[in-house]
Amino acid sequence: MRSTESDSCPENSSPAPAGPNRRTFLRTAGLAGVGATALGALPGAPASAATPGTTDAAASATAGAPGRWPGGTGRWNPDPDSPQFTLAVMPDTQFLYWGSQNSIAPEPQEASFRYVIDQSGNPECNIVFLAHLGDLTQDADPTSFEAVGRAFEVLDAHDVAYSVLAGNHDVSGDDTRGSTPYLKTMGPQRFRRSKSFLGADASGYNTAHVFRAAGRDWLLLAMDWRTSDAGFTWADQVIKAHPKLPVILTAHEIVGSTYDDDLYPYASGDPEDNAVVTDYGRQVWDRLIKDNDQVFLTLNGHYWPSGRVTKANSAGHDVHLHITNYQNRYFGGGGMLRLYHFDLERNTIDVETISPWILAQRPAERNRMAALESRLTTPVDRFSVPLDFDRRFAGFRPVPVRPARPAPEMLVPGTLAYWRFDGGADGRPVPGGTVVRDRSGRGNDLTPQSVPCTAADALTWSADHHPDQPGHASLRFTGGRNPLHGAYLATGAQAPLNAETFRRGYTIEAFVKIPLDWDANANGFMSVLSRGGQAGDAGKHGRNTDPAEPVAQLSISNNGREPQFNCYPLNQASPTTNWGHGLPEDTWWHLAVVNDGRRTRLYVESSPVADNPSTDSAGITSLGLAWMLGGHSHGGAVDQVFHGWVGDVRIVGRALRLEEFMTAR
Repeated sequence: MRSTESDSCPENSSPAPAGPNRRTFLRTAGLAGVGATALGALPGAPASAATPGTTDAAASATAGAPGRWPGGTGRWNPDPDSPQFTLAVMPDTQFLYWGSQNSIAPEPQEASFRYVIDQSGNPECNIVFLAHLGDLTQDADPTSFEAVGRAFEVLDAHDVAYSVLAGNHDVSGDDTRGSTPYLKTMGPQRFRRSKSFLGADASGYNTAHVFRAAGRDWLLLAMDWRTSDAGFTWADQVIKAHPKLPVILTAHEIVGSTYDDDLYPYASGDPEDNAVVTDYGRQVWDRLIKDNDQVFLTLNGHYWPSGRVTKANSAGHDVHLHITNYQNRYFGGGGMLRLYHFDLERNTIDVETISPWILAQRPAERNRMAALESRLTTPVDRFSVPLDFDRRFAGFRPVPVRPARPAPEMLVPGTLAYWRFDGGADGRPVPGGTVVRDRSGRGNDLTPQSVPCTAADALTWSADHHPDQPGHASLRFTGGRNPLHGAYLATGAQAPLNAETFRRGYTIEAFVKIPLDWDANANGFMSVLSRGGQAGDAGKHGRNTDPAEPVAQLSISNNGREPQFNCYPLNQASPTTNWGHGLPEDTWWHLAVVNDGRRTRLYVESSPVADNPSTDSAGITSLGLAWMLGGHSHGGAVDQVFHGWVGDVRIVGRALRLEEFMTAR
C-alpha cells in the first residue's frame, strides 16, 4: 500500500521532512493510523508534462486536443429502468490540479466527463451516476479549485448526476473545519439544481445522493476526509430515513491495499482479498457500515494500488470494500474511470478500468506510456463481483412473492390439459389411487404408477416451485435406472388427450428442477412428459429413427442435462429433435415446446434455443396410448423414471405467443 497523503493539507508549503519509506507503510494484518506518519509528496509529476500524442516541444499542461473525447455534445440520458447500468467512479485526480506550481491540466478529467455523458445514453453502458473519491487537487490552493470548478461545469451543463467528497489534499482536520476553497467550489450549493442531490449535513462536507437505476432508487453517501461525530450521526439518520434503499458508501479512506507497486503487473496476491481496513476505516465500519445492512459496497481512494476485500456485517451479510486509485500511474492517472457495470439479470457487477482521454486518441499517435495505460486489465483492475441482489437486499427490501394464480386463469383458449400439484402436504407421499385432476375439465386426469421394488416415498408432494409458476406446488420424483426404480403418473386409457394429433399446432409447457444428486448414468434421458407408443409401430423409419422409442418425449439428456424434444410428426417418417443447452441443477426452469403447424421450437425461460430445426413438422403421431408424466418407455416398457421436481404442466392445441406462457406477467 502506498500513499503520499497525510492528515495535514499540503497547502502548508514547507517541505516534508524525510520519513519512513512510504512503500512499506503497512502490508499485512493491519494498517497503521493514517495520521501516524506524515508522508512526503510523490516526486516525478512535473509542472509541465507532455500530453500523450504530442511532442516534447508541443507539450504543455494545457495541451489537450489529442486527448479530447470525441463527444460531449450529447445529452445526459440514462435509462432508469434497465436492469443493466453503470456507476462511474473517479479517484484522486490531484496531480491534474496543482495551481501553486502553475500546473493545471484538466483535459484528461474533462475527457472522462464527456465520456460519462456520451455513454449515459448507450444501452450497453447506461452510466447513471459518477462518484469522485476525493483529492481533487494536490495543494488545496484557490487557483486549483477554480480550475476544478470549471472542469466540473462540463457535468453541470448537462445535468449529470454526480457526487464529490474532500480528500486530505483538499482539506485538513475533520468536517468541523469551516469554510475552505473546496467548500466554496464543490459544496452543497453546487448541487442545488441536481435532481439526484438529497442533501448535506450542517457542515456541508458530507452529502447524500439518490439515483434511479434498474427501476429502483439507490442511496449514495459521499463522506468527508475525516467525519466528525455529528457527521456520522447525520449519515446514519439518512440511511434510517430511507430504510429500503441499498447504500453505496464513498469516502476518501476506508481500506488500503496489502501489497506494493514495485512490479507491474502487480504481485497483488489474492486479488479478492488484498485490502485491509485502516484505523480510520475501522471508525467508518463501526459507526456507519457494520450495523447498517443496507450498505453493501464501499469505494475509496487515497492509497494505491487498487484492492478489495469482503467483510461480513452484523447481519452476516457481505459488504464489498474496494480501493481504487491511479495517481501513481502515467499522467497522474489521466482521469481514469473505474466503471462498475451492474447487471441485475446476471446478478453480477463487472468492473473495468479505462482512460477515455487516451482511448480518444488515435492508436498510432499514442506515445508509449499512453499505449500502456488506455485500459488496465490486471486482476485488481478488471474483475467481476457475483452478487445476488435480491437475496442480499432481502433483509431491508424483500422481493414480493408472486402470488399463486387460480387454475381457471390459466385456461387459455385451446387448453387441452392442465395439471398442477397443490393438493397434498409438503413432503408427504402421493398415495396410490390418487387422482390428479385435469384442471382444463377435459378429463385427462393422471394417476400414479410405479415400477416394481419402488419405495413408498418415491413420489411426494412438494411446496417447492418456480417463482413464476401459477400453482405454488410440485411433485418430487425420486426415480432412475440401474436398477429401475421410481413412480410416475399416466393418463387413463380413455383420456381424450391420448388420441389428439395436434394438426393445427400445440404448446407444451412444464416447470422442472433437477436435483444436486442427479447422475448422468442413472438419470440421463429421463422424461418430463412422453407419449406411449413405439415409433416403429407407427410406421416410422429413416434417418435418426429408433423404432423402439416413444413417438414423442420431452426429456433431459445424459450430456449436461440438456432439454430435448424428440417428436415424430404426422407428415414425417423420421423424427424432428430440438436440443437446448445444459440446465444447472438446483434451479427451477420453465420449458416450452411450440409448434405452429409447420415448425417446432423449444424455449427455455421464454428464450428460444439454438437447435430448433427448420424441418416441416405438423402435429404429433398418436397410437392412442397414454401420456406419462415422469415416465419414459422403450420397446413398449417403462425404462426410466424422472428424478427431480415437476411443477405445473399445460398442453394447448395451438401455438402460444410468449406473452401467453404461464410465466407471463
